[in-house]
Amino acid sequence: MSKAEVSKHTNPRGSEELWLDAAYQMLIKSGVESVKVMPLAKQLNMSRTSFYWYFEDRDALLNALIQRWQDKNTANMLRQTRQYAETIGEAVFNLFDCWFDVELFDSHMDFAIRNWAQQSQALKKILEETDQDRINAIRDMFLRFNFSPEQADVRAHTVYFTQVGYISMMIDDTIEERLLRTPGYVENFTGIAPSENEIKRFMARHQQS
Repeated sequence: MSKAEVSKHTNPRGSEELWLDAAYQMLIKSGVESVKVMPLAKQLNMSRTSFYWYFEDRDALLNALIQRWQDKNTANMLRQTRQYAETIGEAVFNLFDCWFDVELFDSHMDFAIRNWAQQSQALKKILEETDQDRINAIRDMFLRFNFSPEQADVRAHTVYFTQVGYISMMIDDTIEERLLRTPGYVENFTGIAPSENEIKRFMARHQQS
């Protein structure tokens, strides 16, 4: 029995999370234009009126999607930059956990939000502010390890723009290929080669069994 079927059996209106999950899937697969009440209701095999039990209108649903993106991607990314680390290499590896763990950072949603922002001035402004918040957090991470303000700023922009480019280009390499490059990225971004122990700890977190 599918999630939708289980939820419908329990509650004929579904749930807020169920409607939001379905909207998320539409957003990342087909863009914001596809996220509409009737197609969602049809997909979930529920009535249109069930939607309004949880959301005032389509705009409320879209705002909830934006909030989900912020709560997951941005909040987790900022949290990772503030994780305890003894060296800048370890700190950058902590940040890089976001690029390997979908529970921390959803690159598909980041891509969808950036596409959506091209059609919405309001979202474009939110995205610009969010990008700056993320860059500032990475900059502060470098500052904690005694990089000059100028170097911290440049390195933060380099780290972040590299990952945004990776997402925007929809690069689809394997986990193994990405892991092999990661120590080199850390050295390039910090100017310091990571230690063997730092590399081993990071690899242990992400190598598939």
